[in-house]
Amino acid sequence: MTKNVPQWLSGAVFYQVFPASFMDSNADGIGDIKGVIQKLDYIQSLGCNAIWLNPCFVSPFRDGGYDVADYYKVAPRYGTNADLKRLFKAASQKGIRICLDLVPGHTSTEHQWFKRSAEPDKNEYSNRYIWTDSVWDWSDDTAGAGYSHKPVIGYSQRDGNYFSNYFWFQPAINYGFAKPDPKKKWQLSCDDPKLQTVREEMKNIMRFWLDMGASGFRVDMASSLIKGDTGWKRTGQYWRSVREMFDREYPDAALIAEWFYPAKAIKSGFHVDFMSNGKCDEAKAYTALFRKEKQRSVIYGQGHSFFDKLGKGNICEFMDVYLKHYEATKRSGYISLFSGNHDFPRISIGRNQKELEIIFAFLLTMPGVPFIYYGDEIGMNHLNLQSKEGGFHRTGARTPMQWNGSANAGFSDAPHDKLYLPVDEHKDKINVDVQENAANSLLNKVRGLTALRKQNPCLCADGDFEPVYAKKNKYPLVYIRKCKGQKMLIALNPSGRDVEVSISCSGSEAIMEMGSGAHLEMAKGKCRLSMKGVSYGIFSIK
Repeated sequence: MTKNVPQWLSGAVFYQVFPASFMDSNADGIGDIKGVIQKLDYIQSLGCNAIWLNPCFVSPFRDGGYDVADYYKVAPRYGTNADLKRLFKAASQKGIRICLDLVPGHTSTEHQWFKRSAEPDKNEYSNRYIWTDSVWDWSDDTAGAGYSHKPVIGYSQRDGNYFSNYFWFQPAINYGFAKPDPKKKWQLSCDDPKLQTVREEMKNIMRFWLDMGASGFRVDMASSLIKGDTGWKRTGQYWRSVREMFDREYPDAALIAEWFYPAKAIKSGFHVDFMSNGKCDEAKAYTALFRKEKQRSVIYGQGHSFFDKLGKGNICEFMDVYLKHYEATKRSGYISLFSGNHDFPRISIGRNQKELEIIFAFLLTMPGVPFIYYGDEIGMNHLNLQSKEGGFHRTGARTPMQWNGSANAGFSDAPHDKLYLPVDEHKDKINVDVQENAANSLLNKVRGLTALRKQNPCLCADGDFEPVYAKKNKYPLVYIRKCKGQKMLIALNPSGRDVEVSISCSGSEAIMEMGSGAHLEMAKGKCRLSMKGVSYGIFSIK
């Protein structure tokens, strides 16, 4: 059992909601919190018992809400603080936890902190963001967590330039430098007393929402706080202080990192971290599963993904890296894999239902805490759209949820041209209503997989994991999950060709719990596995 981690995480299956596109309750064309409340029964029916809600705070929405202008107030387009409190309560009554999205590394230029910081005269906010001492200082050395940005020059009447943490309108909050350059007096040490106020304020922001009923936070760009922090030692110290606060005051709340390096994030106090994004091996490992070839680009890389019927992928690109992090974290926290999120093109690109079902069979039988991105459970398409609110190539993955075949796919009663983003216009577009009534739909297959996970403790976050067939450029992938005398074998063949393998597996009987096209024979400690192209099997081993 994982130590000092909220017990509910062991059986958690998260559903990610992008609020602008999920359900519009007031016909203004934008999804809202009341819309999420209306659809809690649906989320519960998926077998999801936790929600990651993308940023819902006051913002000019130049980056989808990741440019916060007020950490303490819900954006009016989504509702009110009272609406969010009602969501916490309504979800709790259905056994669903709500984790909010926290953006601690930067704000919007519209935030009052930054407006005061940009004033020419010194005040209590002057050091809240990273500013050079002169407008003529164009230094470019705020590197940290893989980010290095040039300063934004001549923004205000303040004699200095500020550094962004991502886009230019997202000024970096000043947590200090791990090794400040003594020649640049504006580079304050992360131990400088002048910087302690914002550290405590970020904890107070968390307390505010936890006291209201939130169950935790997914922390955006968690590793980006302290600049020049090679190895994230000082950043980790800060997050461990946050974890101490959680353990002391909110022991049932979850701290989920967007760090993309689980071994470091979990050592730094997080309960959960994702393994994706960026250019590191951990990012390449995730894209090697699902993203190569389908989405050829400088972001996702070239080559072939393992979960592709062409059968040219290499599972070792993922497994070698995954096992390193799994061994480092399996008794102290969880690695999260996900179907997609607001930063990725839809996983449905170039895939049919059968292929998507195998991906979900993988996600929902692996250790850790799985995340399902809204709409992926019905195979929603990725649309090619112009950028909206800083979405750029990601915009097409943020379109309205397709609930039924009515106007606007049941997302909103607003005029079509008032929608946050356009809905899929195909006449035969997939939607929840159609799949509800089809026993073999992707939606119902996902429900079956989440139910299977819930019914079998060995498939949940803490069950032991042992790959028994994961070979370079070979198919299938076979692994065992076990705990407390229970053992299950999962075999996945995403390739379009039939495969057969012999593996070591003790037991006298194999019962298929879910899957198709897979046959397992057991004899004298050996298993003979025969699999059709694009098939999988989840077997109980007796």
